[in-house]
Amino acid sequence: MQSKAAKLFSFAVIALAVSTSRPSPAQQPATAKQMQAPGPVSQDAQGSADEDIQLMKKDLRSQKKQIVAANMGLTDAEAEKFWPVYDRYAADAAKVYDTKIALLQEYLENYQTMSGDQAESYLRRRATVEQDMMQVRLKYLPEFRKVLTGRETALFYQIDWRLDLMINLQLAQAPVINP
Repeated sequence: MQSKAAKLFSFAVIALAVSTSRPSPAQQPATAKQMQAPGPVSQDAQGSADEDIQLMKKDLRSQKKQIVAANMGLTDAEAEKFWPVYDRYAADAAKVYDTKIALLQEYLENYQTMSGDQAESYLRRRATVEQDMMQVRLKYLPEFRKVLTGRETALFYQIDWRLDLMINLQLAQAPVINP
């Protein structure tokens, strides 16, 4: 039998998956054809796309925070200590995700014409981003341990990793390089 927290987490994960897999019209990802053959982009269109990405990132960060809040079950006293640490963690993680998104955008613009060296460079930079995210997690581990029990810290990281996996699953829908 699932606990209330497990059910809430399952619901939140489904809600996040639905919200990220069915974005609002303002957040619609490029179609497969647009991803395959990007043409010249006007300044206005680029500005609008950048705004859409910023709104999507803001929404995603808000949803992640809501999911964490719903699943941590913190008392008011625990929450008072936890959220400032979480906010610093989320800000550092956001920098890594911004790099990851920029890298994905660059990939989508160039994947059809990448040379072997460019493809390898992309892979190395992508691996660096993954390492950077793990470094952020490790950096904050002692900070979370100061305000949470060991089990609560483990729960937070489990929630965070699962949400990260869901985001990565959405990003994995990008087209692959043809040999």
